[in-house]
Amino acid sequence: MVESTGPLGGVRVLDLSRVLAGPVATQLLGDLGADVIKVERPRVGDDTRHWGPPWLAVKEGSESPPSAYYLSANRNKRSIAVDLKCAEGQDIVRRLALCSDVVVENFKVGDLARLGLDHAALSALAPALIYCSISGFGQTGPLAGLAGYDFLVQGMGGIMSLTGDPDGPPMKVGVAVADVVCGLYAATAILAALRHRDATGEGQHIDLGLLDTQVAWLVNQGLSYLTCGTPPARLGNAHPNIVPYQVFPSRDGHFILAVGNDAQFRRFVEFAGLAHLADDPRFADNPSRVCNRLTLVPMLEAACRQHPTAFWLESLQSLAVPCAPVNDLREVFSDAQIRHRGMRVEMPYPQAQRGSVELIGNPIHFSRTPVDYRRPPPALGEHTDEVLEDVLGLTPEQRTLLRRKNVI
Repeated sequence: MVESTGPLGGVRVLDLSRVLAGPVATQLLGDLGADVIKVERPRVGDDTRHWGPPWLAVKEGSESPPSAYYLSANRNKRSIAVDLKCAEGQDIVRRLALCSDVVVENFKVGDLARLGLDHAALSALAPALIYCSISGFGQTGPLAGLAGYDFLVQGMGGIMSLTGDPDGPPMKVGVAVADVVCGLYAATAILAALRHRDATGEGQHIDLGLLDTQVAWLVNQGLSYLTCGTPPARLGNAHPNIVPYQVFPSRDGHFILAVGNDAQFRRFVEFAGLAHLADDPRFADNPSRVCNRLTLVPMLEAACRQHPTAFWLESLQSLAVPCAPVNDLREVFSDAQIRHRGMRVEMPYPQAQRGSVELIGNPIHFSRTPVDYRRPPPALGEHTDEVLEDVLGLTPEQRTLLRRKNVI
């Protein structure tokens, strides 16, 4: 067992989830120190193991290489391969749940009840258990029985109606952000439930739906609709409530200008040779600029095209006018600030050609209980024997028999 320095050391999480929302939550809990046991289907494993290319380059003779997708959300976990379709496999998972503080699952609503592994069945045996269910639409309601996918939820939950060019089609976000945010909500809820359990001894059921969490992070755009009754339109890279706050063209590319107040606007237009705009009543304050954006923005674009991106970034930063480059991922992961903050980490991975794997770091910085990187994303069933022996006390002979029966 690898010891953790994190604040959740001593907490065990039984992870029955796959793909992204659940694994994001459990990877975060693992980074914070929890012992996460990931239960996977024998010979198949988590769906995302097969979602490639790209694949990690592995040494000749190694088992099937993991996909980059799988590697993104499965650090700090132990993998066991157990067949939940058979009674003996269900019993193993039931026993592991009774030795755990938290269960996380994202099965279709009703599937685990048929296996005797739902919240009702397990909480009857372990009342202090925290059981987190993640599904497309939650455990109740007219759509509860349907499978949910990030892309569908982005469409149903409104974010696609807000994303993309005004004259273009609705556009999804470039990562599975509905899954990721749902996973973050799940981890937050689990931490709150652990606090309640520690205070009262009571476990509880956490019911999270992708669609619910998608609607929750509509934030200011959602409130704009609820306040005025008019659905916001797509604005491309522009901001609905702040101007100028968007991508602008330069002589050799683009850069972001994010003017947050009238003083910043004045400094920008004075530097750009458009000082008269600061006192123009159409643009003198932000509400006026929002109302007159179609007049203002073309004038600013024409000025920005006169100089290269580096000129604007260096000059405006010195004037405390918020601006930034539009980086591709090569530029992101080579950025000095990002590397300094530990957002690109390398972990030993013996099967890899280079002997290690690069992962995206955890952004949390504790002063006393630091996040640690104890385990790279595991191979399928890599820890089956270790977990069954250490946690359940199964002997080699018992494990051999289960393996002969294809239970593990």
